Amino acid sequence: MDVLPRDEAVALLKTYNKDLFHLRHAYTVEGVMRWYANELGYGADADFWAQAGLLHDIDFELYPEQHCIKAPELLKEGGASDELIHAVCSHGYGITVDVVPEHEMEKVLFAADELTGLIGAAALMRPSKSTKDMEVSSLKKKFKDKKFAAGCSRDVITRGAELLGWELPELMEKTILAMRDCEDAVNEAMQREEKADV
Repeated sequence: MDVLPRDEAVALLKTYNKDLFHLRHAYTVEGVMRWYANELGYGADADFWAQAGLLHDIDFELYPEQHCIKAPELLKEGGASDELIHAVCSHGYGITVDVVPEHEMEKVLFAADELTGLIGAAALMRPSKSTKDMEVSSLKKKFKDKKFAAGCSRDVITRGAELLGWELPELMEKTILAMRDCEDAVNEAMQREEKADV
């Protein structure tokens, strides 16, 4: 599966995304998708999975009302493959577009994207500010509290688990492990971004 060189993909992302919150989310979902690729037996395609994660919200900062609708144009201009464009757009399935997540990678992106936001918000509430000591039981409580991280759609997360044929706690556990795995690298990337932003 074709991917852009990572430095080109990051440059493409940063053409349309300046907000540090959005960059952190992009780097997080990139790392989470790479972990999932390796975990689920798609290691040979890990760069593709990761790049779909990195670029999945390319249009969200500038075009929130056209999320996953504007993305194909921006990605095509940046040299992305049709497969990557389909993968990115499929995470808006039933929300803004009718692009069905077909490949397992697309189902994982659909399921994990919103969940990373919820896990990230829950981690910030912990004394450690980290996922490294987070348990599924504490995340379940946050999930049930609809007022907590209200922007993270519980319906989308639940539908994502169903698309994958997984129970919700399995999706939660795997995504916590994935975020644990990439947390240090994401923090280092964000330190560089913050310095560049000054």
